[in-house]
Amino acid sequence: MKNEIVDLIQAHETIIIHRHSRPDPDALGSQLGLAMLLKESYQEKQIYTVGDVEPSLQFLGEMDTISDEVYNGALVIVCDSATKERISDDRYQNGARLVKIDHHPNVEPYGDVVWVDVEASSTSEMIVELVEQSDSLHLSETSSLLLYAGIVGDTGRFRYPNTKPETLRRTALLLEHNIDVNAFYAELYKRDLKMTRFEGYVLQHFDIQEGKVGVMKLQKEMLKQFDVTSNESSQLINSFSSVEGLKAWVFFVEEEDRIRVRLRSRGPVINTIAAEHQGGGHALASGATAYSWEETDEIVRKLIQACNSH
Repeated sequence: MKNEIVDLIQAHETIIIHRHSRPDPDALGSQLGLAMLLKESYQEKQIYTVGDVEPSLQFLGEMDTISDEVYNGALVIVCDSATKERISDDRYQNGARLVKIDHHPNVEPYGDVVWVDVEASSTSEMIVELVEQSDSLHLSETSSLLLYAGIVGDTGRFRYPNTKPETLRRTALLLEHNIDVNAFYAELYKRDLKMTRFEGYVLQHFDIQEGKVGVMKLQKEMLKQFDVTSNESSQLINSFSSVEGLKAWVFFVEEEDRIRVRLRSRGPVINTIAAEHQGGGHALASGATAYSWEETDEIVRKLIQACNSH
């Protein structure tokens, strides 16, 4: 599978890389890291990255603005998106060939070539694995930093159970390229005054149910009061995760026509709950969508049941 992907890369002069909307560090790290690898390894090729912008992560890199015509005859690679619905920029289907590279459960195996590894910590780690098995791809300081960002993001700074020996070995390959991890962490965890005050609000108002499940409900009026976007609120998903006895926690963030659901767990499987509410993800980190506050109460009940059964 990996050799087939490298062969497709070598066969196409134009390569356009997508990832999921509302990007996190792994989505951007794998997308931009792969793009930088290809730009440096195949300088004659035209490499583009497209998708929506996440202001808090713009320090990782910028997206390209390209016309529809660029897709003619192009190879399209989608990183870190389990389903077609989540892919940012629906022109991904306009290229000549389509490749999916992802580490989420393969609920929708779209594309001509599908490389999914649910054992990988992140899609960024998979890109490092691609480099390991290719003679034509070579890491640099820039690509290494981007892939490091993705691995750090999806392993919670190497604290989550998805951090395997292979993850640390591949991270070591990135560190050999003298990346400035201190500068990276300073940018990643930089928080302006409004977010600092907003975190104070979250810490004062989250609820713990049955001593096991942490719940934070954020109505859109509250986001407006603190001038915080739904995306920005995701930075605080783990703000109360260290509370003693907590097995799972959830953020409900009200948007214009739906309530975004962010689920996290220390052990109980939660992606099955997410799947019942138009979502999915990993066993311990998932996302879903609710359409009423009554539905959010149902999700909390399911979380409590999962924790009681664990």
